[in-house]
Amino acid sequence: MKEPAGPEALAARAAATHVVVIGGGIGGLIAARECVKVGMRVTVLEASDALGGAIRRADLDGVRVDSGAESFATRGGHVRALLEELGLADRIVTPAAGGAWLAGIPGTGAAPLPVGGILGIPANPFQDDVRRIIGWSGAWRAYLDRVRPPLTIGHQHSLGRLVSSRMGSKVRDRLVAPVTTGVYSASPEDVDVDVAAPGLNAALTRTGSLSGAVQAVRDEGAARAAKAPGSAVEGLDGGMHVLVDALEAELTRLGATVRTQAQVRSLSRTGESWLVTAEVEPDAQADADLEVDALEDVDPVEEFEADAVIVATDENAARMLLDPLVPGLSASASGSAAPEIEIVSLLLEASALDAAPRGTGVLTVPGSHTAKALTHSTAKWGWLREAAGTRHLVRVSFGAQGEPPATADLDDDAAAALALSEASALLGVPLPRTALVAAHRSRFVQSQPASIIGAGERRAAARDAVRAVPGLAVVGAWLAGTGLAQVVPDAKDEADRLRRALIWD
Repeated sequence: MKEPAGPEALAARAAATHVVVIGGGIGGLIAARECVKVGMRVTVLEASDALGGAIRRADLDGVRVDSGAESFATRGGHVRALLEELGLADRIVTPAAGGAWLAGIPGTGAAPLPVGGILGIPANPFQDDVRRIIGWSGAWRAYLDRVRPPLTIGHQHSLGRLVSSRMGSKVRDRLVAPVTTGVYSASPEDVDVDVAAPGLNAALTRTGSLSGAVQAVRDEGAARAAKAPGSAVEGLDGGMHVLVDALEAELTRLGATVRTQAQVRSLSRTGESWLVTAEVEPDAQADADLEVDALEDVDPVEEFEADAVIVATDENAARMLLDPLVPGLSASASGSAAPEIEIVSLLLEASALDAAPRGTGVLTVPGSHTAKALTHSTAKWGWLREAAGTRHLVRVSFGAQGEPPATADLDDDAAAALALSEASALLGVPLPRTALVAAHRSRFVQSQPASIIGAGERRAAARDAVRAVPGLAVVGAWLAGTGLAQVVPDAKDEADRLRRALIWD
């Protein structure tokens, strides 16, 4: 039996171990932190000019705003624990009270989203706020769920098929689809009931109806992870990029090397070592004294030798690097492209928005608008309202699974104009071109959420293939699932697995 190494030997092993992290999003930064804090030498290589990945910020006429993720889910407590470790607990804020609205309702236009459901599925189809959206005919069709024979209850994986078979197309199209499209960028048909709404199928078997199951799950308190997304979130005073800044500062303090504008082109393995080849921008500070001619001779390609590599890029980039090196990884591909999402942030001078006419945001019935959702950020976050003064910030989201963003082929001015038009329609107030103070546009390739049917099996197969290769780990939303509540603990666990293998084994 191998004798356990003492503290000094473990510290020496850690100091002699070099880990390269490819990707400076939250998953990569968390993994890098876990390695550097035990004494490992860590190099982070980020292809863009800024860290953070899906957490981005923009300056709109002097107002610093989130142009990517603006909040985190509270489930599991993992993100809050991280923020406390980084000394950011006093920066945690909760969104303002006030519900969201639904736009694009046939014959009605817009109405507040009903309360008391799960993923849009109502517990009582005759509830006033539900009936206002699905009408009397939709309510009576949904009521048939209560008297329909429970033939194959509990065996349906597709949320859309379950809802339409039990409660009808109006509940699926007008209540459930806006939630799954707005939150997951996915059709209800592609969403796995057991993942998106844990406990619902079991309750359906017990109660004999879908509406009864919704009520039972809520009564039992199991809806905490399955209720309408957005109702259990928190943010940070100053924006979510405060987290990125804190992680970067801690990595630097602990001695990690963080490089931006370092695009990794290839990854290879020789024996027990890795070679990472990256195209890098010249270090402006280091090269400040070089002559122009000398700068032109600087080789933009740099090689990094490592004992281990953590890949923390999006799925497409990860697979390009890893498919030749990881047997069986290609078999785990979904075969469908990840959705492209664009968020257009608008800073507006519009007194008509002072009363928050549509609450903190709007979801849309698929097909009714070119935008899938809108967030009235200055109505949602107190810190941002104070920073903006008399002005308002709204974020308009475009794109979903199988549907490219309507802004994809537009230039920035045209994209801002379309977003302004959509904001006016969704908020129900006139917003002339003169109301626009500033705009910013962000584009993302969103990883498929863990709630998509078959995603769990594909991710497990990909992770098993990666773990079979010594000295390699992969983190990020495409394996962990979307959202910080999933990315943070997953990155910690994978980094811990890797560093144990490197130091303790």
